[in-house]
Amino acid sequence: MQYNRRNFIKLTGGLTTGLALGSLTGASLLSSCNNNSAKGIKEFGLQLYTLRDEMPKDPKGVLKQVASFGYDYIESYSGANGIFWGMPAADFKKYLDEIGLKMYSAHCNVDNEFEKLAADAASIGMKYLIYPYEGDNQTMDDYKRHADVFNQKGEICKKNGLRFAFHNHDFSFLPINGEFPQDLLAKNTDPELVDFQMDVYWVVTANQDPVAWAKKNEGRFKLCHVKDRIKNTADREGTCTLGEGSIRYPEILPQLNNLGVDYFVVEQERYDGTSPLKAAEADAAYMKKLIG
Repeated sequence: MQYNRRNFIKLTGGLTTGLALGSLTGASLLSSCNNNSAKGIKEFGLQLYTLRDEMPKDPKGVLKQVASFGYDYIESYSGANGIFWGMPAADFKKYLDEIGLKMYSAHCNVDNEFEKLAADAASIGMKYLIYPYEGDNQTMDDYKRHADVFNQKGEICKKNGLRFAFHNHDFSFLPINGEFPQDLLAKNTDPELVDFQMDVYWVVTANQDPVAWAKKNEGRFKLCHVKDRIKNTADREGTCTLGEGSIRYPEILPQLNNLGVDYFVVEQERYDGTSPLKAAEADAAYMKKLIG
């Protein structure tokens, strides 16, 4: 299975929850916030899926540009050539060292030689392997099965000195018969084995408050995806360049950091009026200004 969210995620013309998104991105979302400083965040990274159309053409060249934009680290994904982009893990790490980048995490295919992947990831000092997508139209029984799988993969990661995490979309923050799948996942996974990567964009898209969820599950969300949402849109996949949208990251990120989030990974999936590389450069400029 090649990881490609363009194929995974079905576009929807409108969102019933979208009409309420303004309340989640305005003052009411973070009414208790009194700390607009993100100075506690020392590093930020880039999810390479942002550059999914560029990376296959010239992985080394694109990574060199990413380093020049000011990113401290990357988060990879399972493209056609794997998370190490066709290179042995040691060679990939050597190249990252040469250009001044680190790789702490990767979205990966957990069904293909996962034990070998965990060993390779550990050998170059990675911290996390991440399950990227649970699929839509899931039942609560499906989420229970996911939790079992996550615990199993977490055991493998732990044996190799890594951590395992789950990356959400909006699905796990939309209630099913009055229960949130995210609650079920948190209750049925072992905190010693499984963490969570909060995609802030998708939490907001589900009409939920990311800070409230981080408080509710303090210590479980260790990573987050930082991507902005086009203002006043009902488009489910309306991402945009950081600072141009409606999500109030200067208020959200410091609170997430205080609630245990350690890794802040930029991602952008739509580039209206610009190119993926230009978008990644602009996103880096926003983060550098934000964290100082």
